[in-house]
This record gives sequence, C-alpha cells and structure tokens, in this order.
Amino acid sequence: RGVAGLDERIKYSFYNHIVGSSFTESDIKNQKALADLRYPSEWFPATRTMHRTVHLHVGPTNSGKTYHALQRLEQAERGVYAGPLRLLAHEVYTRMNAKGRPCSLITGEEKRSSELKVGGNALMSACTVEMMPLNATMDVAVIDEIQMIGNAERGWAWTQALLGVKAKEVHLCGEERTVPLIRELCASVGDKLEIHRYQRLSPLEVAGESLNGDLRKLRKGDCVVSFSVMGIHALRRQIEQQTGRKVATVYGSLPPETRAQQARLFNEPNNEYDFLVASDAVGMGLNLAIKRIIFESSSKFDGQQRRTLGVADIKQIAGRAGRYRTASFNAKATEEKEDLAAKKGDPPFEKVENAASGNRDNVGLVTTIEPFDFPIVAAAMTAEPEPIKTAGLFPPSSVLERFSSYFPPGTPFSYILIRLHELSQMHNRFHLCGLKEQIFIADLIEPVKGLTISDRNIICNAPAGRREQIWQKLMPAFARCIANQSGGSIVDIEELPLELLEAEVSASREYLVELERLHKGIVGYLWLSYRFAGIFTTRALAFHVKSMVEERIEEVLGRFSFTEETRRKAAARRE
Repeated sequence: RGVAGLDERIKYSFYNHIVGSSFTESDIKNQKALADLRYPSEWFPATRTMHRTVHLHVGPTNSGKTYHALQRLEQAERGVYAGPLRLLAHEVYTRMNAKGRPCSLITGEEKRSSELKVGGNALMSACTVEMMPLNATMDVAVIDEIQMIGNAERGWAWTQALLGVKAKEVHLCGEERTVPLIRELCASVGDKLEIHRYQRLSPLEVAGESLNGDLRKLRKGDCVVSFSVMGIHALRRQIEQQTGRKVATVYGSLPPETRAQQARLFNEPNNEYDFLVASDAVGMGLNLAIKRIIFESSSKFDGQQRRTLGVADIKQIAGRAGRYRTASFNAKATEEKEDLAAKKGDPPFEKVENAASGNRDNVGLVTTIEPFDFPIVAAAMTAEPEPIKTAGLFPPSSVLERFSSYFPPGTPFSYILIRLHELSQMHNRFHLCGLKEQIFIADLIEPVKGLTISDRNIICNAPAGRREQIWQKLMPAFARCIANQSGGSIVDIEELPLELLEAEVSASREYLVELERLHKGIVGYLWLSYRFAGIFTTRALAFHVKSMVEERIEEVLGRFSFTEETRRKAAARRE
C-alpha cells in the first residue's frame, strides 16, 4: 500500500522489537500453540457430536438451486437462512412471514422479530452470514452463495457457518467450482455430502454488439448495471431524458421497503417503468423480470484501485437476464402466490416451462453500453472461473483473548492481532482473512483507557473503513462511551454530525459525501447498540435518524444534474 503500508510495517516492527524482547522461550511456545489454526472444526465441539447431512446445490444463476433449498427450509419446523446481503435476508424474512411462518430478521445493525403474533420466539430466522446463530439446534440451515467461502476478507463467515451450524440438514447453494473444497471439508468432519447439480432453466446469449454508447437503443425489460450509487442516479436521469420513459433503481443501501417498491414498478408490464438501473447486488437476488443485462462498465473501484471484473462476477450478474416471462403475470397475483425461492431469484419451474422448447421470450441477453467493454464481457461469458481452493478463517474471540494474556499490559492491540496472524499455522485448505480494517480501528481506539481485550475485539469488527474520515474522531468517542459505561445516547455523541440534518438540502457532491458519512456513523452506532445494549440505549431514535438521512440522500441524488457530456468524458477516461 505504498508509503502508508511502509509506515505501518515500520511501526509494527518497532512494537515487535520492544515487546518481543521480553518474551521467554515458554511464552513463544505457548503463543505458537494458541496460534495453531489447522483444525477449525474443533472450535465447534457441540456441532461435531451431530450427524449432519450436507446438501450442496450447484449450478449457474437461474437454475433452480436456491428454489430447492428454500422449499426444504419452508417444510422444516426450525430453520435458518444465511445470505451475503441484508437485501437477501430481508427478502426471505418478508416471504416467510407472508406465508404464515413466523420468522425473525438478524443482520449486523438490525434485528426484527416476526410480524406474526406467536407465543415465544419465532422458530425461523433469516440473517446475514456473519450473524448465523451457532448455538441453537435446528432442522434445516440454508447457506447461500457458498462460493464466497473463498473470499479474501469475508470468507471466514461462510467457513464458520458451515463448520459451526447445529442443523441436521445443511443446504449450501452456489457455483460448481466449490465442489472439491466442500467435499474435502465435509470429509474432514465426517458429514455426509449429497451433491445436486442444476442446469440453467432458460438460455443465455451474448448480444451481437454493444449499444455503442447510445442509451436510445434501450428496450423494455433492460437492466443497466452500474457499480456506484452516483453512477446509478446519473444513468437514471440520462435514460429518462433520452427515452422519455421512467426508470426504476435498485441497490443495496436503499431501504428494503423502497427497494421492493422499485422492483414491483419494474416488474409490472403495464406502466411507464420500462428500464431498471441496478448495482451489482442484482446478481445475488430479487425476482426481477429482466430480458437483457447491460454492463455500464467492465471494471469497478475496489477501495484501492479500479480493477476489471472477475469472470465469476460477470457470469453471476449476466445470469439474471432471461427472466422476462414473469413480467406477463399479474403483479398483485404474483406477489401473493410467488414462492419464497422466486423472491431470491430462482423461479418456480412452471414459469420457465417454455425455455427448452425454443421460446425466444425466455432467452436472456448480455451486452455493454460501450464498445470497449464488450470484448471483456463476451470473453468472460465463455470462460470458466478459477476453482476455489481454500476457505477463509479468522481466529475466534476465545483464541484471541487467551493469546493476548501472554503480552504485558499496555501492549497495542493491533500488535497482538498482527502477531497472532504472523504465528498462525494453517492447513493448506484454509487461508487467513485480511486484517486491514481491524488494525485500523485497533490503532484508533488504542489511546482509550479502560477497555478490556474483549471490548477491543468487538469494536474492531464494527463496519468501519479507513477511507471514511468520520471514524478518526467518532470511533474513539464510541470507545470512550464503552470504557466509561455511559454517555451512549445518540444526541450526546458530539462527534456524530447530526446538525447536518438542520442544514439546507444542497445538490452538491460535498453535501452528499457528508450525508453518506453521517449514515455510516449511524449504522456503526446501531451495530454497537446490539453488542453494548446497556450503553448505546437510543436505538429507536437512531433508526429514525437513519431513515431521515436516507431520505435526504435520495433527495440530493434526485436533484443532481448529469449531462451526456459528463458520461462520455467518464467513459473516455475508462477506455
């Protein structure tokens, strides 16, 4: 990471020189024993006493794999769905309750009980994979997008869910390339594995050419995929100006109710909403009647630099095309009768019955806006993604807390984290997930006195990144509340710029950035409120403020004036 990375390495080398000089041979031996991460299955002894059957459902997008897994979940008395996005967890939560099955929602910053009146707790839950309940015994667990087990940052959550969930049946849904690794993992813990393979239910083709930069070539049922919220709103305005038709928008940070409404507007065939502009989250869910997927770009910014989209990413997003026939169903009837699985993005089979008979209505098409992106997308559609060779790991808090006891008081927590990673021994079927953000947060809160190792470990997992300037002052403020066991009301935290809501709404980039920072700060507050509930006590008010900020963000984005000339310049820079 250039000079910033060098600066960090020098700092941790200095810590190592000072702290490491006091270690005895016995200390180093004990540290190495604790840093032995070769057998993560042993972290879940209660699960190892169960005889589990793992069902691995593999196939391309729109092949019915999730449909089968969720059908089984619906039949179970106790069960859980775990997915990579709040969007997916919320969809499953909504559909379960709509079908009369009491279901709770658990994500990092939100917990909702069932909308239905039931005695005691709901027996079903829908959650993001990091929040998978590991201590409850259940009949069926569905873990979605299992190929993310190989992710460099988040893979640990899928490994933890797979190895730790106490379910008699575990249903994994994902790509074919996960099969060898899942087979190895199941064999290592003695689970029975059954593999179910699926073929795509409707044909998918690459179009003959791109749109050559002309948005007037868009047709009803088209979905344009953009990789930034700014890009989504820019495209929406330009398409509406150039075509005279309405455009629906769907992306991850939209409130769930708004997102569902936008999806309905696009799916309804008899209105003005002919087009959809969506983020790459469209590749992982929502039942959308898309005829053609159009990539605005073949690259995206990953937080450090622009990178070309991977083969797997392109294929997953492109696979959403070819769902067009569902648009002919009456929207209200569809909403009432639609299977839970269809909401996730896999249609019931009667809706695609004509696919095999050559009905061209079912053929999905893939293309790009710009001609220079077209060869990249076309090549990816015929390529095979890299196999997934390793599963992600992150040391559990119990290991970290015991490991930290070998260091003198006052040792920087970031150094303890790095030392554990440097000493860790791994089996070759696992990889250690990145520490980037945890170390950043650990250094921010280091000066705060009175925090336990457990407190520091929890705070370091909060959803915060070094790119957001708000954390420099806000995260230490949150940490001081925890250390002092007081002052956690959202209106008492001066570092949270709530006064922004009193300012005049401005259609400027600077004002939008400030709103987005405030939104991230409130999400961080909500995340901590579920882990330190006695300190951060104004959760209901925080949710209200969060919705106010989201409304303002939508208003600002709606006011932005984007021109065709601006878009052409951006395309020229990418080319």
